[in-house]
Amino acid sequence: MGLSELEESSLLLDENLLRFMDQLELLEEKRATLNSLIEQGWFSMSKARYSMGNKQVSALQYASEIEPLVCVHARTLDNSELEFSTERVTQKCNNESGKDVRSVEDIGPQEEGVRRRIKSKKDFAEKEEGEKANSEKLFTKTEPPDVPPVAKGNQNPQQDPLKWFGILVPQSLKQAQSSFKQVIELSAEIATLQSAVFNTREELKLGMKQKRFLQEETSATQLDKVTE
Repeated sequence: MGLSELEESSLLLDENLLRFMDQLELLEEKRATLNSLIEQGWFSMSKARYSMGNKQVSALQYASEIEPLVCVHARTLDNSELEFSTERVTQKCNNESGKDVRSVEDIGPQEEGVRRRIKSKKDFAEKEEGEKANSEKLFTKTEPPDVPPVAKGNQNPQQDPLKWFGILVPQSLKQAQSSFKQVIELSAEIATLQSAVFNTREELKLGMKQKRFLQEETSATQLDKVTE
């Protein structure tokens, strides 16, 4: 009976060892791909900075309010392994924010008719009072002064980050964005695989301890039979 348990433990240990080697090989391949994508992304960004200028591709072009476009989810599986997955957030349009956007016709003094050009003191006083009233109306129709001017140009923080650097960006900058998008997804796969490798290594250690215990028990049983 002890010999059969030893054989089963050896077979299970061999299976775990083969699985561990396959996981390590796959992890090495994914890490190599990750490093290649990172190098390609930085190289494409350096090409974009060379063509557009150092000051045109830097942190100075970042939006004042930045929200992530990718969320990383982690969950624990039944075998105590961690699984990581990425989810892209759908971009929202500016019109979905629920704010009323005023047309160009609504901006400016609301005056009708033609002014009379009579150079009397009374008319000059009425003209000044009318212009003052129109300026007050215009001020009340525009946005309040306490709103920071940066927030006006950043109505949609979830827009494509490429638009931060201009409308017509070079192809190298688009390639850099594509490379780093793949890096994010690949990083989640590598993190999941690393968790699996860690659990398999722990199973190997536990299997080695059980095999040594069974070997010692089997040797002691055989020694007792010989001495009898």
